[in-house]
Amino acid sequence: MKNRNQGGLVFSTERGRMCPGCSQPIDDCTCKQSAQPAGDGVVRISRETKGRKGKGVTLITGVPMNPDQLKAFAKVLKARCGVGGTVKDGVIEIQGDQRDTLMPLLQEKGWTVRRSGH
Repeated sequence: MKNRNQGGLVFSTERGRMCPGCSQPIDDCTCKQSAQPAGDGVVRISRETKGRKGKGVTLITGVPMNPDQLKAFAKVLKARCGVGGTVKDGVIEIQGDQRDTLMPLLQEKGWTVRRSGH
């Protein structure tokens, strides 16, 4: 158990939850942004229609980037396809079935890319 002198602030009524690593508010945490997402090193690309009223989206998972880089990379992919999309929980969502267009772009980055799903 840590001594009070060695421990960090866990919660502040002024700022809310605090990160134990960098002692910043969770929203402004600097240590989580430098951490790379854990994975098997394979970028997976799939198509999904669940919960979208039959509209299909292309999902890209396993991209080894932090959230800020992932958002910028998604913007490049959306522009290349000429469609919209978003980033949710580390997964890039691109509108429509763009698997054939995106596969070579992801392979250019030097990643192992696999199709998953149907």
